[in-house]
Amino acid sequence: MKIASVVGARPNFIKLAPIHRVIESFSEHTIIHTGQHYDYKLSEIFFKEFDLPQPDIELGVGSGEPGFQIGEMIKRLERIFLNADFDVVLVYGDTNSTFAGAFSAERSGIKVAHVEAGLRSFDQRMPEEINRVLTDHISDYLFGPTKTSINNLKREHVSGRVFYSGDISVEIIKDAINLSLKSSILKQLQLEKESYILFTMHRAENTNCLDSLVSIICVFETLLEMRINTRIIFPVHPRTANKMRAMGLYNRLENCTNVTLIEPVGYIDFIKLMKNAQRVITDSGGIQKECYLLEVPCITIRNNTEWIETVNEGWNILTGTDTNNIVKAIIDWKPRPANPIKPILGHGQTSSTIKEVLLSIK
Repeated sequence: MKIASVVGARPNFIKLAPIHRVIESFSEHTIIHTGQHYDYKLSEIFFKEFDLPQPDIELGVGSGEPGFQIGEMIKRLERIFLNADFDVVLVYGDTNSTFAGAFSAERSGIKVAHVEAGLRSFDQRMPEEINRVLTDHISDYLFGPTKTSINNLKREHVSGRVFYSGDISVEIIKDAINLSLKSSILKQLQLEKESYILFTMHRAENTNCLDSLVSIICVFETLLEMRINTRIIFPVHPRTANKMRAMGLYNRLENCTNVTLIEPVGYIDFIKLMKNAQRVITDSGGIQKECYLLEVPCITIRNNTEWIETVNEGWNILTGTDTNNIVKAIIDWKPRPANPIKPILGHGQTSSTIKEVLLSIK
């Protein structure tokens, strides 16, 4: 059996690690990197941290508008797939690389397996939502991480075979916590446990919107005015920094003395920061579930989430980007603890489940 994985962005690399380990135990595994994320902090460092081999094929697509980026990926991937004899192509999550990999494989007559299938925010404005839906409807094997995701796939009558696998993050977080014991990021930033808030923002619907960016800066300024002295650690995503500079907001952000701006960090350092934060504010889907697994309160600056279970369990709250809602959540909201947390993301058997399904493919 010959299996290929198409990856290209930080969330893909992270999900790839445990899957690669089980695949290489029984099959040849070709890793194809589209080049969607080419910055070291967002790409190569994750291969190094999780002891992944360097990609077998690098497409070098780079940045660009979504249509251009996806088109270039499809064009280059089809050249590979039409001249290869892969039995199945795995795609991960909801990135442009995910959809491009699935579409190219399907059009080349290769079976497609989607890891993290069935998630829905029901917000068509999100590029990730379009990628999820399209990928699911052309996949042959769909691995749903939650019971809700399985119900979504059944309701949509997808043509592929659906499997409840649990979420791969359960396995990843266990490994990352152990690896993070060696991280010195707290010492580097002079941070004590639960003395700071970790903040991230990268979603296009937020970074492309002037009102959303201004609202976030107003949150920082309001906390200063209220003399809330908690430090805010903000690893600035390149897209966010570029948009703020283009809109003339970066200097205003730098003037927020309660905010420490840092470069993006590797996954292990980020887990260390997240695990020891007082709370996390984010628009990331992956971070919402990671917060739940780490038992860290999460404020999600979106109006919807594909990880609704984390909200239902009381560890996550949706505020949108409204300044008052975010400030109120920072000051007043406390999670509803479930001790221990429930296995809403599975029991850490995802890679084994995927392995068994792949072995059954004829």
